Amino acid sequence: MTQSLAVSLVFIVYAMGMLITFGTLLTWVERKQAAVMSDRIGANRAYVRIPFTQIKLVWWGLFHGVADGLKMLLKENFKPRTYDALAYAVAPWVVFTPVLLVFAVIPFGGTLDPGRIVPSLAAWFGGRTYPMQIAALDAGLLVVFAFGGLTIIGTMLAGWSSANKFSLLGGLRAGSQMISYELVMGLTVLGLILIFATVDLGAIVRQQSGTVLGFLPAWGIVFQPFGAVLFMTAAIAENKRIPFDLPEAESELIAGYYTEYTSMKMGLFMFAEFIEIAIIGALFTTLFLGGYNLPYMNDSGFAFPGGTTVAMSHGAVVATQLVVFLVKVMLVCSFQILVRWSLPRFRYDQVLGFAWKFMLPLALANLTVTAVLLWWLTGGAT
Repeated sequence: MTQSLAVSLVFIVYAMGMLITFGTLLTWVERKQAAVMSDRIGANRAYVRIPFTQIKLVWWGLFHGVADGLKMLLKENFKPRTYDALAYAVAPWVVFTPVLLVFAVIPFGGTLDPGRIVPSLAAWFGGRTYPMQIAALDAGLLVVFAFGGLTIIGTMLAGWSSANKFSLLGGLRAGSQMISYELVMGLTVLGLILIFATVDLGAIVRQQSGTVLGFLPAWGIVFQPFGAVLFMTAAIAENKRIPFDLPEAESELIAGYYTEYTSMKMGLFMFAEFIEIAIIGALFTTLFLGGYNLPYMNDSGFAFPGGTTVAMSHGAVVATQLVVFLVKVMLVCSFQILVRWSLPRFRYDQVLGFAWKFMLPLALANLTVTAVLLWWLTGGAT
C-alpha cells in the first residue's frame, strides 16, 4: 500500500465515521434541544439493562437513536405496485449517496505531516505532506453544487415512481423548491468567489487564516455578512426542513415524496436529512467561519499581537484544527435545529415567492455591491 493511499483511507474512514456519527447524534440533539425549548424532559424511555442486575442505563435518551435504527432495519420492507420499480428502488440512494460525496472536497484540517507526528515514519513518507481533505480538487465548490443537485433528481424520482398522488405532489414540490433555493445559494457564494478569487475550498479556508483591521478574524462572514444570512436561509430550505418542509408536510401530504417508503428505505431519506444538516454546517464553517482556523493561529501555534507566542507541536496543531472544525460545525447544526423548532411552516406559494421575489433579488444585489466595491477598492484593476 502506498503512502498516499494509506493517508487517503484514513481520511475517508474519519470523514465517513464523522458524518455517520453526526447523523446519529443529531437525531438525539434535535429531540433534547426541542425538549429544552419546549420546557419538556424529552426522549428518555429507551434504556439498556446491565446483565444480571436491575441497573438501567438511560443516558439522557441516547439509546433512542439506536432503537430507531433497529426499528427501521426490522420493519417490513413494504413494496407498493409502483409505476416504475427501478426508479422506486434507486431513489433513496440517489438522495443519500451525493450527500456523503459532498464532504469529500471539504477540508477538515490544515496540512498533515505524518513524519513530524511519528518520527519513525518520516523515512517511509519521504517528507511528504497531505492536505486534510479527501479530494483536494481545484474546483471543489463546483463539485459541491454538482453533487448537491443530484439529490433533486432522487426526491423527484421517489415521488413520481410511487404511483401515489400525495407522493407525486411532494416530488413536484421538492423539485421546484430545491431548484429555486439552489440558485440562490449559488449566487450568494459568487460573492465569496469574487473576494477570494478561487473555487478551491482549501484555498478559501487558507485565505481566512489572518485578521482584518488587526482584530477581526478574516472569515467569510466578515466580508459577506449579508451573503452568510442568505446562504444559511437557502441551505435550510434546500434541506426541506421547517419552515420550508412543504415537500413532506404531514398535515397535507402525509410525508410527501417518501410516503410509500418503509423500513430502511425511509430511513435513508431521514438519515440523509440529518447528515445534510452536518454538511450544511461544514460548508458554512468552511465558507464563512474560517474552517479549521482560529484567529492568530498558525502551523507553529499561536502568534498574538504584541509579540506573544504560544508554541505547539505539529500533532497538537492538527488535533486543535480538527476540534475547532467539529465545534464550529456542531454550533451551526444546533442553530439549524433552533430555527426548525422556532418558526411556523410557510404556505407553498409563500415558499416559492420568498425564493424568487425576495431572496433572489437580494442575492443579485449582494453580488452587484460586492463586485462594485471590489472594483472600487482595487482602483478598477479587477
